[in-house]
Amino acid sequence: MDLGIRGKKAIVCASSKGLGFGCADALAAAGVELVMNARGSEALEEAAAAIRARHGVNVVTVACDVTTPDGQAKVLAAGEGADILVTNAGGPPPGLWSDWDRDDFIRALDANMLTPIALMKAALPGMIDRGWGRVVNITSQSVKAPIPALGLSNAARTGLTGYVAGTARQVAQHGVTINNMLPGIHDTDRAVSLDGNVARQQNISVEEARARREATIPVRRYGTAAEFGAMCAFLCSAHAGFIVGQNILLDGGATNATI
Repeated sequence: MDLGIRGKKAIVCASSKGLGFGCADALAAAGVELVMNARGSEALEEAAAAIRARHGVNVVTVACDVTTPDGQAKVLAAGEGADILVTNAGGPPPGLWSDWDRDDFIRALDANMLTPIALMKAALPGMIDRGWGRVVNITSQSVKAPIPALGLSNAARTGLTGYVAGTARQVAQHGVTINNMLPGIHDTDRAVSLDGNVARQQNISVEEARARREATIPVRRYGTAAEFGAMCAFLCSAHAGFIVGQNILLDGGATNATI
């Protein structure tokens, strides 16, 4: 399917690996020019080189922490006039409700709620003026069904979801859509970290921790960055203009809910 976005320009945050890379790669396959961001310059340059070689699109890299005002300014300057914005940032650490204090919550809110809001506020006016735009926020399945060990993420990402619910419906009349992608467990560094935490807590191997988690997923496997990216590219496509303010689960059926 031709997604109708060849020649568009996208900012993809935290895209040197994992789900962010999957999104960047899928957009590049559709002919979209990229501004890729990550904190580590070496991994970012390797990822950008792979995408250039594979798809022949222009890729600009910005190595910075996008959760800081300075990092946001650098990414937005490099991506001036972007038609597509994909927000993404690593999730806060797991723990118990008694582990976290105010500073922990502020850091989680800065990374997983206030950063995407700041990026949207900066990018949306231009999209509105041009009469076309796509925003996809990578959040978590935890906004549908909370994950007890990820209370910081539950709180911050649900706050972002509430913001998007109203904002998406205000900008849709201008040809601009905002939607959220809610990943379950995918085969990324984040999964390795979470499985390692479970392994240490339960005194089992990482392989056993993964096998037990896979057994709770109806498809009996972890998701892949490529299939996640394919959905992102579709939501950013010319065919997705009637999808507004939605929360799309990509969890292999793990969230046990009717709606």
